[in-house]
Amino acid sequence: MDEPKENQEQKNNKKEAEAEEKKNVSLEEGEYLKLKGEADKAKEYWDRLLRLQADFDNTRKRLDKEKQDFIKFANEGIIFELLNILDDLERSVELAESKHQDLSSFLKGVEMILAHLYEMLKEYGVKPIGAEGKLFDPNFHEALMQEENKDLPEHTIVEELQKGYLLNDRVIRTSKVKVSKK
Repeated sequence: MDEPKENQEQKNNKKEAEAEEKKNVSLEEGEYLKLKGEADKAKEYWDRLLRLQADFDNTRKRLDKEKQDFIKFANEGIIFELLNILDDLERSVELAESKHQDLSSFLKGVEMILAHLYEMLKEYGVKPIGAEGKLFDPNFHEALMQEENKDLPEHTIVEELQKGYLLNDRVIRTSKVKVSKK
């Protein structure tokens, strides 16, 4: 009976030796150094990848902040110009109320302020859409009324009810018009 027990122990020892052999792989020194070098390279690439991801995230966050700031302050120049015009209008109203200037002087002051406003808008690429006397174009005009007129060709603009404007050749507000019909 002792023999089968010894056989069992031998089998167990043999299995343990095989398992240990599988854990330990023998390599030549050249192969080992090559594998170690490649592992070091892989670690270096991994570290570089992590740094690049962090740099990318930081750049994206910085660009998002710059975009938000740009949107927030994009109209600063035009607002500054409008404040100057607002100051001129307030001064005109104060003078008219306090000194009771004649109407023609007051009107001349308002016309100067209006001219300044038109000039400022022109600098920013805003220009009025010409309407009166032209043929109706739905890209630039919005017909609010029709009027019978035998002297004008059909679909000719008889009257401009509200000016339309272009911003750098793009319609930002259509002209509200009265159009002729036969």
